[in-house]
Amino acid sequence: MKTKKKLLIVDDELGVRESLNLILEEDYDLDFAISGTEAIEKVKNTTFDGILLDIKMPQKDGLETLEEIRQVSPDVKVIIVTGYQSVETATKAVRLGAIDYITKPFESSEVKEKVGKI
Repeated sequence: MKTKKKLLIVDDELGVRESLNLILEEDYDLDFAISGTEAIEKVKNTTFDGILLDIKMPQKDGLETLEEIRQVSPDVKVIIVTGYQSVETATKAVRLGAIDYITKPFESSEVKEKVGKI
């Protein structure tokens, strides 16, 4: 049996974390963070195959968090999750190394397809 890929889901909204958990728990080993600061601490202490990272969070937003994650774990695959679809934000996220982005509200099929690239 192959080992499940380990994903970190970073979102300050409980509902989003719960939805992503339901969609992905069968196929992935999941961990959660509710802030950019917590995410960075987890990335420093654990190796993840991929990260689903919300853009709009209090204190440290997703783009700042992504920049810091890149310093700690340059090769981890990051997918941005955002309720605020903006070309500028998506472009900046890709420039910072995100492999894709998912807009809220999301469909489970879209999440599975994009996370499948990790």
